[in-house]
Amino acid sequence: MEDFSNETIDTLALPQYEDAELTPLHPSYLYIIGLNIALVFGFIAVGAGFGFYFIEELRSYWLYITLGYAGLLVATGLLYYISFRNKGFAFRTHDVIYRTGAIGTTTSIIPYSRVQHVAEHESLIARWLGLASVEIFTAGGSGGDITIPGLEKIHAIAIKQLLIGKIENKANEENKVHEFDPAEDISGNETPVENNPADEV
Repeated sequence: MEDFSNETIDTLALPQYEDAELTPLHPSYLYIIGLNIALVFGFIAVGAGFGFYFIEELRSYWLYITLGYAGLLVATGLLYYISFRNKGFAFRTHDVIYRTGAIGTTTSIIPYSRVQHVAEHESLIARWLGLASVEIFTAGGSGGDITIPGLEKIHAIAIKQLLIGKIENKANEENKVHEFDPAEDISGNETPVENNPADEV
């Protein structure tokens, strides 16, 4: 019998996920970000234009509204650009790392054993730019799911195939573990053994 041991682990000596080199998003994804911002602020500008036209009281505040609009546009564009620069991902032997955030960053580390499903998405603009996104569904529910956008199409396909292979390998291993004994029925109960009348006294 082996001696029981419960030694202290030096957490500083453990491998650090920060050492992993993350792959940035494709530069063309900036066009999609810019287009989304332009659409949102375009609608705001149209709404403000109607407001100035139909509400005479607003016209005296046009300078303040314009400056506020311009400041909000610049701040939004800057935050989205910082978020784009901070995003990155890495696929390691046993897990996937994904970092996101603008002012503060969040790093998600998902073991392949938790991955249940993977989907590839393309918008019309993304398809035109040759980009796609990969959504990874985990056993932890929606809170643990991640979506990696701004991937080159060929890269997204490779990631999807990698994860599908991991899912299939996990399913095969689980099937081997759950193979039932021939002496048991499908419900998991032991098959009753009939007594031989000759054995009864």
